[in-house]
Amino acid sequence: MKPLEIECLMLTNDKERVAAQQLELNLAPHLASIKDECPHLKVDHESYSDGFQALYPRLKNRIQRAKCKNVFFNLDQCGYSLVSSGIIRDILSSWTSAEVLLTFSIDSALTFVSQDRSKSKVPLEPEIVARLEEAKKNQNQGMFSTNEWLGVAERAIFAHLKDCATYVSPFAIKNPTGWRYWLMHFANVPRARQVYNNVLHESETSQGHYGRAGLKMLEYDFDHDSPNLYLFSKDSREMARESLHEDIPRLISESGDVLSVSEFYATAYSETPAHSDDIHQCMIDSPEIEIITPDGGKRRSANGIRPDDTMKLTLQRSFLFGFDD
Repeated sequence: MKPLEIECLMLTNDKERVAAQQLELNLAPHLASIKDECPHLKVDHESYSDGFQALYPRLKNRIQRAKCKNVFFNLDQCGYSLVSSGIIRDILSSWTSAEVLLTFSIDSALTFVSQDRSKSKVPLEPEIVARLEEAKKNQNQGMFSTNEWLGVAERAIFAHLKDCATYVSPFAIKNPTGWRYWLMHFANVPRARQVYNNVLHESETSQGHYGRAGLKMLEYDFDHDSPNLYLFSKDSREMARESLHEDIPRLISESGDVLSVSEFYATAYSETPAHSDDIHQCMIDSPEIEIITPDGGKRRSANGIRPDDTMKLTLQRSFLFGFDD
């Protein structure tokens, strides 16, 4: 086959001109080495120095003139207010294949939270605001654990930004002083969320999630359930596999006992921290599920699962009975 030619447009920006210039210096040797060592890769680089919200219309026009169909925005704001949710929605709706990484400071946001949606710079639902304020007070008094605080904040951020894209990952960055920054991922296709989850598992404990480990990761009750800290580690993956063995058949059952794999992806990846390998293996291992190929055969290998396969509940289902004294 002919070598694959790849053309990339890289646009970098920092509001501080000194930082933008330093970034250009740091990139220069790497861009030069690409020309010498990768003849089939072309990278055009342009540098800017402006506030992102003011600059965005120019960047959008530049990308569209270049006819780029696959775009990736890495938005590293110092707090929470330098990138509006409106811009994130515009990015995700302006290109057929778009992803956004966004840093979000929950501590900065809480400083400006108000129950009055007309005045608040962070218009969260009143019940979420009340829960956050109570949690923050309890944490300061030593009554609320760090992990529980992570769960409350994660839910609040997700509720505030979940309508920006179909797939939103509200995971926090772990640092020595606690959970302060979230590195959020936005995408409109399940494959992007699938790959992002897998990347997090490769780096393990750099990010964390507090809640359920399987599907519907934020659907739990502090008072009745037992949420856990998920650090994308080997132990976390084992925890996910235990949950997935119950969650996957339940999702198929709720969908009428039959579901295409592509439809399963579209639903499952909207709210799960699990690795794709664990999801696929649980699909194959489950005695309650059959994976049927397009020609009517039965899929035997997790690596062989394809989007056009069909998931069906088996005729012989298993049951778990509980008895009270």
